[in-house]
Amino acid sequence: MILYDNFQINSKGHLEIGGCDSVELAKEYATPLYVLDENQIRKNCRAYKNAIKKYLGENGGDVAFASKALSFKGIYKIIAEENLYTDIVSPGELATVKAAGFPLEKTFYHGNNKTDFDIEYGLQNNIGIFVVDNFEEIEKLDKLCDKYNKTQKILLRITPGIDAHTHVKVQTAKIDSKFGISIGTGQAIEAVDLILKKKNLDFIGIHCHIGSQILDIQPFKDTVECMIDFTAEIKNKYNYEISVVNLGGGFGVKYLPEQEELNIDCGIKTLSEYIIKKCRELNIKVPKIFFEPGRSIVANAGATLYTVGTNKKITGYKNYISVDGSMSDNPRYALYESPYTIVAANKMNEECKIIATIAGRCCESGDLIQEKVKLPDLNRGDILAVLITGAYNYSMAMNYNRLPKPAIIWVNNGESKIAVKRETFEDLMKNEI
Repeated sequence: MILYDNFQINSKGHLEIGGCDSVELAKEYATPLYVLDENQIRKNCRAYKNAIKKYLGENGGDVAFASKALSFKGIYKIIAEENLYTDIVSPGELATVKAAGFPLEKTFYHGNNKTDFDIEYGLQNNIGIFVVDNFEEIEKLDKLCDKYNKTQKILLRITPGIDAHTHVKVQTAKIDSKFGISIGTGQAIEAVDLILKKKNLDFIGIHCHIGSQILDIQPFKDTVECMIDFTAEIKNKYNYEISVVNLGGGFGVKYLPEQEELNIDCGIKTLSEYIIKKCRELNIKVPKIFFEPGRSIVANAGATLYTVGTNKKITGYKNYISVDGSMSDNPRYALYESPYTIVAANKMNEECKIIATIAGRCCESGDLIQEKVKLPDLNRGDILAVLITGAYNYSMAMNYNRLPKPAIIWVNNGESKIAVKRETFEDLMKNEI
């Protein structure tokens, strides 16, 4: 096992993903190639569902998959089959959810700057819950609801001012965040006052999201305290009890062997017990608690396969192993210096003799996948696997240097099939006149 039990070494000394030989996958489907283990995604969904049911009761909470981590039609079919909600942050994600046949009434619609088109598109498609981000959106949504003769369920996104103990670029709940309305400035309670005066808005609860890839439970406990305190403030000031508190996502996963991940069951247990205790102390009903995981649903189900092109040894300096992928299919190291475990998929049992920088093929010095990676001394044609790439790889992929996006394949108990076709050169130019 390597990091997670869906990554194994077979008798040929090859990496297996979901029971499939990664070297054979590279031959059959070509590289670069995104590989997703369907069984692992379902396992992660059920871990959340089971923990919520165990610690909050049959109807005490639920889970929504965060689309920004990975959005394509196939993922929503699995999410629907596992009886999860989903959240979306754009009309493009909405269109994808709709095309997949996902029940739109089980969809949360986020976004810090929903345009008039975005709002109308959501109303026209009967989105279940709007998560309103700012005063302007509250006003506009109410007016457009009047136009469509609708009463819309909403959550108010608030910023609790929590230090999420993660990379600064993925913190989303500081007082000066671009997301939501701050409790600390007094503006959040002003927003509640405004919402309660609107005839077309059904104010069912509050939402926050403190950040991503968080490996410590304490920031989540701090968040619970802020959110439940604010719930009590709403009740005491307006004699109004909200029915939903959405705590967002952010549970981190293990990208490196030395990392500790946040266990889903233990995390939900700790937070649930704290929520129930806080509500009892404040004499308020326990609201329905939602969690919105993205990364912890799909990250460890994924790997990306590359073919080695060059092994460039700069005498006295460093080694570069260049692959046929790039920051175009995984921009996360260039953006955040995100760590990954990288292995030689066709030489899993060989001794790691070199330390190398894994470089992409883009015409950009910063196009790196990872640095200081211990590997066997590789040759042109060897296969590299970057593990735990199910989240924020395909969803952040681009066409820099006019590189087509890789295919995605599903693997499941030794079987494989295409989920998303590889882009062609024609795809790159299809909208050009």
